Amino acid sequence: MLKQTSKFTYLASCSFELLKGLIILAIVAVIAHFFFATIFIISGESMEPNFHDKQLILVEKIGYFTHAPKRGAVIGLRFPGDPEYRKYIKRIIGLPGETIEIKEGRVFINNSKLLEVYLPTELQTEPDMKKVLGDDEYFIMGDNRNNSSDSRVWGVLPQKEIIGRAWAVLWPFKDAEILPQPVF
Repeated sequence: MLKQTSKFTYLASCSFELLKGLIILAIVAVIAHFFFATIFIISGESMEPNFHDKQLILVEKIGYFTHAPKRGAVIGLRFPGDPEYRKYIKRIIGLPGETIEIKEGRVFINNSKLLEVYLPTELQTEPDMKKVLGDDEYFIMGDNRNNSSDSRVWGVLPQKEIIGRAWAVLWPFKDAEILPQPVF
């Protein structure tokens, strides 16, 4: 009888320690999700050819507390004004205070043609338009310009809707990588 009680006590103790570890792990995961990083699942083809439907992307949140988003960065964002909190991945094209113009299939920033090395050279950006950005506004677009709902359709993105910078592709494993940041 004494032997069975000691086995039971040992198993109960191990189970309790495992449960404590799982609770601590869950708390750490929740804190990390809300303050440091989150995972996005890409839905659709708006970021082709660079990102694909159903890829898992790690979006780091902490970096934009210390520095402003940069042109060319792929970001996670909340769709402006959406009560359902839909999240998207798009690329920053225009920064606060800049004038964005799309003409003859190309993007211009303050009258200088934007070299978009992350896109196929033959890709045309439509429609022609011009937009002056405010102090906390960003102009964003999907890489698949012919199949993307973005600032050309629904307007500028307020800075408060930026969740963070896409930092890595996590899934599928064959695509896993730390994402390079374009230099302009």
